[in-house]
Amino acid sequence: MEPFKIYNPTAPEVPIVVSVPHCGIAFPDDIKREYVSSLIQAPDDTDWFVDKLYDFAPALGMTLITANYSRWVIDLNRDPDSKPLYSDGRIITALCPTTTFLGEPLYTDKREAVDDHEVKRRYELYYRPYHEKIQALLNEKKAKFGRVLLWDCHSIRQMVPTIQKDKFPDLILGDADERSASPELIKTTIDTLSSSSLKVSHNHPFKGGTITRTFGKPDENQHALQLEMPKVNYMDDSETRYDEARANQMRSLLKKTFDQLITRLC
Repeated sequence: MEPFKIYNPTAPEVPIVVSVPHCGIAFPDDIKREYVSSLIQAPDDTDWFVDKLYDFAPALGMTLITANYSRWVIDLNRDPDSKPLYSDGRIITALCPTTTFLGEPLYTDKREAVDDHEVKRRYELYYRPYHEKIQALLNEKKAKFGRVLLWDCHSIRQMVPTIQKDKFPDLILGDADERSASPELIKTTIDTLSSSSLKVSHNHPFKGGTITRTFGKPDENQHALQLEMPKVNYMDDSETRYDEARANQMRSLLKKTFDQLITRLC
């Protein structure tokens, strides 16, 4: 299986790439038996249905890239050296995690770390190809349009006590403290998202992960933004089932936001 899927534009192309790095649920056959089987039947830290939420992207001229493998195999949005993205005491899983966000052991042997050789192997097989493909897509679009935006999509449970005690805001825009995108694109995004009744937060409690921080180079006309949202925005209250009504409202707001960004970029 390839590490990712690509969905090419079905409408006139625009300079936006949409990335969904945490929607994968597959586990490679050669390591699957090492995991706690009850956990990987439905890996809880998955950004469930985010790829479905954004499946309208190609119809707006955007390219969509989605991950196939679970973040428990390797986390595509972590620093390749497992350097912490935050220093406020929250739980931060490694590049190759050994626990869930709630601290549950993922492996049957309860290992505290994946050995370096195995981390490097997974990096070459799954992590590097995803990141290299993103850059290739960005290069293609920048060559055509002169500037390009990467939009990195995420979701999370409404409550994760190991990250923060309170419920998360409805929408959290991350731009590495305004370093990963131009002020114009940041303002356009915040203004459009804020036109809804949802509570929008900027860089708190998430500033954007490694994908946003790596690919956001506004001085090179390559911009990156991350949008995090609680799953109840498009799933039911149990955060287990896709809710069409909620999802359609969110999709409408996302489309409105992309329309404004396309206007700015083009």
